[in-house]
Amino acid sequence: MDIAALIAWVVTALGGFYMLGTWVQRGGIRQQRTGTSRLPAPAVLGHFALAAIGLVVWIVYVVADEAALAWTAFVLLLPVALLGFVMLARWIPVHRAPATGAGPHVTAAAANADDAVPAERHFPVPVVVAHGLFAVATLLLVLLTALGVGGS
Repeated sequence: MDIAALIAWVVTALGGFYMLGTWVQRGGIRQQRTGTSRLPAPAVLGHFALAAIGLVVWIVYVVADEAALAWTAFVLLLPVALLGFVMLARWIPVHRAPATGAGPHVTAAAANADDAVPAERHFPVPVVVAHGLFAVATLLLVLLTALGVGGS
């Protein structure tokens, strides 16, 4: 089950890395100043950093088979999941908004700028859905492994 968790985590990370790259490339960090992006940079970068650290801990667990590492990885996943749900909740209205970039979350300064459309608007829905589903699977597989269900 530890290898299944590792595979799920890597697939989740690939989707997350794609969305992070899209967000940065489309000006998500720059949009923090104009209020265009609904995703706070600390949440995005914290989500990424904690998930990456947790993945490294999980890889070390798979190699070393120390229960404390499995639990550490699981504990690291909890704030990752919380931040992920917060960002999902903030992304849904952006996804549903008209593509013009106009809306309650766009300031007048941003509406006149080149980056009037929130960077996260460019996230492909299938990637968001797959990232979320694999993230839930990862969290469950890591928990089950830490509990000793299914052996390691």
